[in-house]
Amino acid sequence: MSLLERTVSEIEKQDAGCRERAREHILNLTMPPWALGRLLDLAVDLAGMTRSLALPVARKNIVLMAGDHGIVKQGVCPNPQAVTVQMIHNFVNGGAGINVLAENAGAKVTIVDVGVAEDLRALAKAGVLLDRKVRRGTSDFSEGPAMTRGEAVRSIEEGIAVVHSLAAETDVFGTGEMGIGNTSPSSAIVSVLSGMDVAPLVGRGAGLPESRLAHKAAVIRRGIEVNRPDRNDPLDVLAKVGGFEIGGIAGVILGAASLHRPVVVDGFISSAGALIAAAIAPDSRDYMILAHGSAEPGHVVMAELLGKKPLLDLSMRLGEGSGAALAMPLLDAASRIMTRMATFESANVTTEGIR
Repeated sequence: MSLLERTVSEIEKQDAGCRERAREHILNLTMPPWALGRLLDLAVDLAGMTRSLALPVARKNIVLMAGDHGIVKQGVCPNPQAVTVQMIHNFVNGGAGINVLAENAGAKVTIVDVGVAEDLRALAKAGVLLDRKVRRGTSDFSEGPAMTRGEAVRSIEEGIAVVHSLAAETDVFGTGEMGIGNTSPSSAIVSVLSGMDVAPLVGRGAGLPESRLAHKAAVIRRGIEVNRPDRNDPLDVLAKVGGFEIGGIAGVILGAASLHRPVVVDGFISSAGALIAAAIAPDSRDYMILAHGSAEPGHVVMAELLGKKPLLDLSMRLGEGSGAALAMPLLDAASRIMTRMATFESANVTTEGIR
Protein backbone atom coordinates (compact mmCIF):
# COMPACT_ATOMS: atom_id res chain seq x y z
CA MET A 1 0.00 0.00 0.00
CA SER A 2 1.38 3.40 -0.97
CA LEU A 3 1.77 6.30 1.47
CA LEU A 4 -1.16 8.06 -0.17
CA GLU A 5 -3.40 4.99 -0.01
CA ARG A 6 -2.48 4.32 3.61
CA THR A 7 -3.09 7.94 4.57
CA VAL A 8 -6.52 8.01 2.93
CA SER A 9 -7.46 4.77 4.69
CA GLU A 10 -6.66 6.40 8.06
CA ILE A 11 -8.90 9.44 7.57
CA GLU A 12 -12.19 9.32 9.43
CA LYS A 13 -14.92 11.78 10.28
CA GLN A 14 -14.85 14.01 13.35
CA ASP A 15 -15.78 12.24 16.58
CA ALA A 16 -19.54 12.72 17.09
CA GLY A 17 -19.36 12.00 20.82
CA CYS A 18 -16.74 14.69 21.42
CA ARG A 19 -18.78 17.16 19.39
CA GLU A 20 -21.85 16.49 21.54
CA ARG A 21 -19.91 16.80 24.79
CA ALA A 22 -18.49 20.10 23.58
CA ARG A 23 -21.99 21.39 22.82
CA GLU A 24 -23.21 20.37 26.28
CA HIS A 25 -20.25 22.08 27.94
CA ILE A 26 -20.79 25.28 25.93
CA LEU A 27 -24.45 25.42 26.93
CA ASN A 28 -23.35 25.37 30.58
CA LEU A 29 -20.99 28.34 30.19
CA THR A 30 -21.95 31.68 31.71
CA MET A 31 -23.50 33.32 28.67
CA PRO A 32 -26.74 33.17 26.69
CA PRO A 33 -27.03 30.12 24.42
CA TRP A 34 -24.46 30.29 21.61
CA ALA A 35 -23.78 33.98 22.29
CA LEU A 36 -20.32 33.74 20.72
CA GLY A 37 -21.75 32.40 17.48
CA ARG A 38 -19.29 30.95 15.00
CA LEU A 39 -16.48 30.95 17.57
CA LEU A 40 -18.45 28.26 19.39
CA ASP A 41 -19.07 26.39 16.13
CA LEU A 42 -15.30 26.41 15.72
CA ALA A 43 -14.87 25.06 19.26
CA VAL A 44 -17.21 22.16 18.52
CA ASP A 45 -15.34 21.42 15.30
CA LEU A 46 -12.00 21.45 17.12
CA ALA A 47 -13.34 19.06 19.74
CA GLY A 48 -14.54 16.71 17.03
CA MET A 49 -11.22 16.93 15.19
CA THR A 50 -8.93 16.50 18.18
CA ARG A 51 -11.13 14.11 20.21
CA SER A 52 -10.61 16.37 23.22
CA LEU A 53 -12.51 19.12 25.05
CA ALA A 54 -9.14 20.68 25.93
CA LEU A 55 -8.80 21.76 22.28
CA PRO A 56 -5.01 21.43 21.90
CA VAL A 57 -4.08 24.21 19.45
CA ALA A 58 -1.05 25.91 21.00
CA ARG A 59 1.66 24.56 18.68
CA LYS A 60 1.07 25.88 15.18
CA ASN A 61 3.05 25.40 12.00
CA ILE A 62 2.30 26.95 8.62
CA VAL A 63 3.73 24.73 5.89
CA LEU A 64 4.64 26.92 2.92
CA MET A 65 4.92 24.87 -0.27
CA ALA A 66 6.90 26.40 -3.13
CA GLY A 67 6.87 25.51 -6.82
CA ASP A 68 7.19 27.04 -10.27
CA HIS A 69 4.90 26.88 -13.29
CA GLY A 70 5.66 26.45 -16.98
CA ILE A 71 2.52 28.37 -17.94
CA VAL A 72 4.12 31.69 -16.92
CA LYS A 73 5.72 31.88 -20.36
CA GLN A 74 2.23 32.51 -21.77
CA GLY A 75 2.05 35.95 -20.14
CA VAL A 76 -0.56 35.05 -17.52
CA CYS A 77 1.36 36.73 -14.70
CA PRO A 78 2.88 40.23 -14.37
CA ASN A 79 5.98 38.97 -12.54
CA PRO A 80 8.92 36.92 -13.85
CA GLN A 81 9.49 33.42 -12.54
CA ALA A 82 12.65 34.57 -10.77
CA VAL A 83 10.47 36.21 -8.12
CA THR A 84 9.68 32.76 -6.67
CA VAL A 85 13.27 32.26 -5.56
CA GLN A 86 13.65 35.87 -4.51
CA MET A 87 10.63 35.54 -2.23
CA ILE A 88 11.92 32.27 -0.79
CA HIS A 89 15.05 34.11 0.31
CA ASN A 90 12.77 36.77 1.80
CA PHE A 91 10.91 34.07 3.74
CA VAL A 92 14.18 32.59 4.96
CA ASN A 93 15.34 36.03 6.11
CA GLY A 94 12.05 36.68 7.94
CA GLY A 95 11.06 39.71 5.89
CA ALA A 96 7.82 38.59 4.21
CA GLY A 97 4.23 39.16 5.22
CA ILE A 98 3.83 35.56 6.34
CA ASN A 99 6.83 35.85 8.66
CA VAL A 100 5.36 38.88 10.40
CA LEU A 101 1.83 37.47 10.65
CA ALA A 102 3.00 34.03 11.77
CA GLU A 103 5.06 35.62 14.54
CA ASN A 104 1.99 37.54 15.61
CA ALA A 105 0.01 34.29 15.73
CA GLY A 106 2.70 32.37 17.59
CA ALA A 107 3.15 30.05 14.61
CA LYS A 108 6.22 28.56 13.00
CA VAL A 109 6.73 28.68 9.24
CA THR A 110 8.19 25.66 7.46
CA ILE A 111 9.34 26.37 3.90
CA VAL A 112 9.26 23.42 1.52
CA ASP A 113 10.70 23.27 -2.00
CA VAL A 114 8.42 20.86 -3.80
CA GLY A 115 8.96 22.15 -7.32
CA VAL A 116 10.98 25.37 -7.59
CA ALA A 117 12.79 25.84 -10.91
CA GLU A 118 16.08 26.78 -9.20
CA ASP A 119 18.47 24.66 -7.15
CA LEU A 120 17.82 25.36 -3.47
CA ARG A 121 19.87 22.57 -1.96
CA ALA A 122 22.20 25.04 -0.27
CA LEU A 123 19.26 26.43 1.71
CA ALA A 124 18.20 22.90 2.60
CA LYS A 125 21.71 22.09 3.83
CA ALA A 126 21.61 25.25 5.94
CA GLY A 127 18.47 23.92 7.61
CA VAL A 128 16.20 26.79 6.60
CA LEU A 129 14.20 24.91 3.96
CA LEU A 130 13.03 21.35 3.35
CA ASP A 131 14.07 19.83 0.01
CA ARG A 132 11.13 17.79 -1.26
CA LYS A 133 11.53 18.73 -4.91
CA VAL A 134 9.62 16.60 -7.37
CA ARG A 135 10.92 18.42 -10.43
CA ARG A 136 12.15 21.90 -11.35
CA GLY A 137 8.77 23.41 -12.16
CA THR A 138 5.76 22.07 -14.02
CA SER A 139 5.43 21.97 -17.77
CA ASP A 140 3.26 24.52 -19.57
CA PHE A 141 -0.21 23.02 -19.20
CA SER A 142 -1.55 25.13 -22.06
CA GLU A 143 0.48 22.82 -24.34
CA GLY A 144 0.22 19.49 -22.50
CA PRO A 145 0.08 17.95 -19.01
CA ALA A 146 1.66 19.96 -16.21
CA MET A 147 3.19 16.78 -14.78
CA THR A 148 2.91 13.01 -14.96
CA ARG A 149 0.43 11.13 -12.81
CA GLY A 150 3.35 9.67 -10.88
CA GLU A 151 4.67 13.17 -10.16
CA ALA A 152 1.21 14.24 -9.01
CA VAL A 153 1.12 11.37 -6.52
CA ARG A 154 4.64 12.15 -5.38
CA SER A 155 3.84 15.83 -4.77
CA ILE A 156 0.94 14.80 -2.51
CA GLU A 157 3.06 12.22 -0.71
CA GLU A 158 5.79 14.80 -0.10
CA GLY A 159 3.19 16.93 1.68
CA ILE A 160 2.08 13.96 3.76
CA ALA A 161 5.69 13.17 4.66
CA VAL A 162 6.30 16.76 5.80
CA VAL A 163 3.28 16.52 8.12
CA HIS A 164 4.61 13.29 9.61
CA SER A 165 8.01 14.91 10.17
CA LEU A 166 6.42 17.82 12.04
CA ALA A 167 3.60 15.96 13.85
CA ALA A 168 5.41 15.44 17.15
CA GLU A 169 5.69 19.19 17.65
CA THR A 170 2.52 20.45 15.94
CA ASP A 171 -1.08 20.68 17.12
CA VAL A 172 -2.41 22.75 14.21
CA PHE A 173 -1.17 22.87 10.64
CA GLY A 174 -1.64 25.80 8.29
CA THR A 175 -1.15 25.89 4.54
CA GLY A 176 0.77 28.46 2.55
CA GLU A 177 2.44 28.68 -0.84
CA MET A 178 4.77 30.51 -3.15
CA GLY A 179 4.92 30.10 -6.90
CA ILE A 180 4.72 32.77 -9.57
CA GLY A 181 1.82 31.95 -11.87
CA ASN A 182 0.02 29.63 -9.48
CA THR A 183 -3.37 31.33 -9.72
CA SER A 184 -3.63 29.90 -13.25
CA PRO A 185 -3.54 26.20 -12.26
CA SER A 186 -5.76 27.03 -9.28
CA SER A 187 -8.32 28.60 -11.61
CA ALA A 188 -8.08 25.58 -13.90
CA ILE A 189 -8.69 23.18 -11.00
CA VAL A 190 -11.81 24.95 -9.75
CA SER A 191 -13.09 25.27 -13.33
CA VAL A 192 -12.71 21.54 -13.96
CA LEU A 193 -14.11 20.41 -10.61
CA SER A 194 -17.06 22.83 -10.72
CA GLY A 195 -17.84 22.32 -14.39
CA MET A 196 -17.87 26.11 -14.85
CA ASP A 197 -16.23 28.10 -17.60
CA VAL A 198 -12.95 29.53 -16.36
CA ALA A 199 -13.54 33.20 -17.28
CA PRO A 200 -15.57 34.25 -14.19
CA LEU A 201 -13.16 32.33 -11.94
CA VAL A 202 -10.02 34.16 -13.08
CA GLY A 203 -8.62 37.07 -11.08
CA ARG A 204 -5.66 39.40 -11.14
CA GLY A 205 -3.39 37.17 -9.08
CA ALA A 206 -0.21 39.10 -8.32
CA GLY A 207 -1.52 42.22 -10.02
CA LEU A 208 -2.27 41.37 -13.64
CA PRO A 209 -3.90 44.38 -15.38
CA GLU A 210 -7.64 44.05 -16.01
CA SER A 211 -6.91 44.28 -19.73
CA ARG A 212 -4.99 40.98 -19.57
CA LEU A 213 -7.64 38.91 -17.76
CA ALA A 214 -9.31 37.76 -20.97
CA HIS A 215 -5.95 36.52 -22.27
CA LYS A 216 -5.28 34.68 -19.01
CA ALA A 217 -8.68 33.01 -19.14
CA ALA A 218 -8.15 32.02 -22.78
CA VAL A 219 -4.78 30.42 -22.01
CA ILE A 220 -6.23 28.44 -19.09
CA ARG A 221 -9.26 27.41 -21.14
CA ARG A 222 -6.94 26.17 -23.88
CA GLY A 223 -5.02 24.14 -21.33
CA ILE A 224 -8.21 22.48 -20.13
CA GLU A 225 -9.28 21.74 -23.69
CA VAL A 226 -5.87 20.34 -24.65
CA ASN A 227 -5.58 18.09 -21.59
CA ARG A 228 -9.24 17.16 -21.01
CA PRO A 229 -8.76 16.33 -17.30
CA ASP A 230 -11.25 13.89 -15.82
CA ARG A 231 -13.16 15.79 -13.12
CA ASN A 232 -13.97 12.47 -11.42
CA ASP A 233 -10.26 11.67 -11.04
CA PRO A 234 -8.51 14.25 -8.83
CA LEU A 235 -5.07 12.85 -9.59
CA ASP A 236 -5.74 13.33 -13.30
CA VAL A 237 -6.84 16.92 -12.66
CA LEU A 238 -3.74 17.68 -10.59
CA ALA A 239 -1.42 16.05 -13.11
CA LYS A 240 -2.86 17.77 -16.16
CA VAL A 241 -3.53 21.34 -14.96
CA GLY A 242 -2.13 21.57 -11.42
CA GLY A 243 1.07 22.52 -9.66
CA PHE A 244 3.57 20.77 -7.42
CA GLU A 245 2.88 23.11 -4.50
CA ILE A 246 -0.87 22.53 -4.94
CA GLY A 247 -0.26 18.79 -4.68
CA GLY A 248 1.95 19.39 -1.67
CA ILE A 249 -0.83 21.37 0.02
CA ALA A 250 -3.29 18.55 -0.68
CA GLY A 251 -0.81 16.22 1.00
CA VAL A 252 -0.52 18.46 4.06
CA ILE A 253 -4.31 18.44 4.42
CA LEU A 254 -4.60 14.68 3.98
CA GLY A 255 -1.72 14.05 6.38
CA ALA A 256 -3.18 16.35 9.03
CA ALA A 257 -6.62 14.75 8.66
CA SER A 258 -5.18 11.26 9.08
CA LEU A 259 -3.63 12.38 12.38
CA HIS A 260 -6.81 14.12 13.63
CA ARG A 261 -5.10 17.52 13.46
CA PRO A 262 -6.86 20.71 12.37
CA VAL A 263 -5.51 22.31 9.22
CA VAL A 264 -6.14 26.01 8.58
CA VAL A 265 -6.45 26.46 4.82
CA ASP A 266 -5.28 29.78 3.40
CA GLY A 267 -6.76 31.44 0.32
CA PHE A 268 -7.11 30.71 -3.40
CA ILE A 269 -4.14 28.46 -4.12
CA SER A 270 -4.42 26.59 -0.83
CA SER A 271 -8.11 26.03 -1.51
CA ALA A 272 -7.18 24.46 -4.86
CA GLY A 273 -5.11 21.97 -2.87
CA ALA A 274 -8.04 21.50 -0.51
CA LEU A 275 -10.31 20.70 -3.46
CA ILE A 276 -7.89 17.99 -4.60
CA ALA A 277 -7.66 16.60 -1.06
CA ALA A 278 -11.45 16.60 -0.67
CA ALA A 279 -11.90 14.81 -3.99
CA ILE A 280 -9.38 12.14 -2.95
CA ALA A 281 -10.75 11.72 0.60
CA PRO A 282 -14.10 13.45 1.23
CA ASP A 283 -13.81 13.03 5.02
CA SER A 284 -10.69 15.21 4.98
CA ARG A 285 -13.09 18.18 4.81
CA ASP A 286 -13.86 17.50 8.49
CA TYR A 287 -10.37 18.75 9.41
CA MET A 288 -10.27 21.81 7.16
CA ILE A 289 -10.80 25.30 8.57
CA LEU A 290 -11.14 27.85 5.78
CA ALA A 291 -9.17 30.84 7.00
CA HIS A 292 -10.45 33.68 4.86
CA GLY A 293 -12.30 34.64 1.73
CA SER A 294 -9.79 35.49 -0.99
CA ALA A 295 -10.26 38.48 -3.26
CA GLU A 296 -9.82 36.11 -6.22
CA PRO A 297 -13.31 35.66 -7.72
CA GLY A 298 -13.04 31.89 -8.01
CA HIS A 299 -12.63 31.46 -4.28
CA VAL A 300 -16.36 31.82 -3.64
CA VAL A 301 -16.96 28.75 -5.80
CA MET A 302 -14.13 26.89 -4.05
CA ALA A 303 -15.70 27.54 -0.65
CA GLU A 304 -19.06 26.29 -1.92
CA LEU A 305 -17.50 23.11 -3.30
CA LEU A 306 -15.76 22.51 0.02
CA GLY A 307 -18.93 23.28 1.99
CA LYS A 308 -17.01 25.80 4.07
CA LYS A 309 -17.55 29.38 5.24
CA PRO A 310 -14.36 31.41 5.72
CA LEU A 311 -13.63 32.65 9.23
CA LEU A 312 -12.44 36.04 7.94
CA ASP A 313 -13.21 38.25 4.96
CA LEU A 314 -10.58 40.97 4.59
CA SER A 315 -10.37 41.22 0.77
CA MET A 316 -6.87 39.71 0.87
CA ARG A 317 -4.93 38.13 -1.98
CA LEU A 318 -1.35 37.84 -0.71
CA GLY A 319 -1.20 34.08 -0.30
CA GLU A 320 1.90 32.72 1.47
CA GLY A 321 -0.35 31.45 4.29
CA SER A 322 -1.10 35.00 5.45
CA GLY A 323 -4.81 34.34 5.96
CA ALA A 324 -4.07 31.15 7.87
CA ALA A 325 -1.81 33.12 10.23
CA LEU A 326 -4.50 35.75 10.80
CA ALA A 327 -7.16 33.12 11.53
CA MET A 328 -5.09 31.05 13.94
CA PRO A 329 -5.68 33.29 17.01
CA LEU A 330 -9.38 32.45 16.67
CA LEU A 331 -8.49 28.84 17.44
CA ASP A 332 -6.71 30.03 20.58
CA ALA A 333 -9.81 32.02 21.54
CA ALA A 334 -12.07 28.99 21.06
CA SER A 335 -9.74 26.87 23.19
CA ARG A 336 -9.65 29.42 25.99
CA ILE A 337 -13.44 29.78 26.04
CA MET A 338 -13.77 26.02 26.40
CA THR A 339 -11.12 25.62 29.07
CA ARG A 340 -11.19 28.86 31.09
CA MET A 341 -14.71 30.29 31.02
CA ALA A 342 -16.80 29.58 34.12
CA THR A 343 -19.89 27.41 34.07
CA PHE A 344 -23.14 28.55 35.66
CA GLU A 345 -22.56 26.13 38.50
CA SER A 346 -18.93 27.07 39.19
CA ALA A 347 -19.72 30.80 39.10
CA ASN A 348 -22.91 30.41 41.14
CA VAL A 349 -24.90 32.19 38.42
CA THR A 350 -28.59 31.43 38.07
CA THR A 351 -29.73 30.06 34.75
CA GLU A 352 -33.30 31.31 35.12
CA GLY A 353 -34.26 33.27 32.03
CA ILE A 354 -30.99 32.40 30.27
CA ARG A 355 -31.19 28.73 29.34
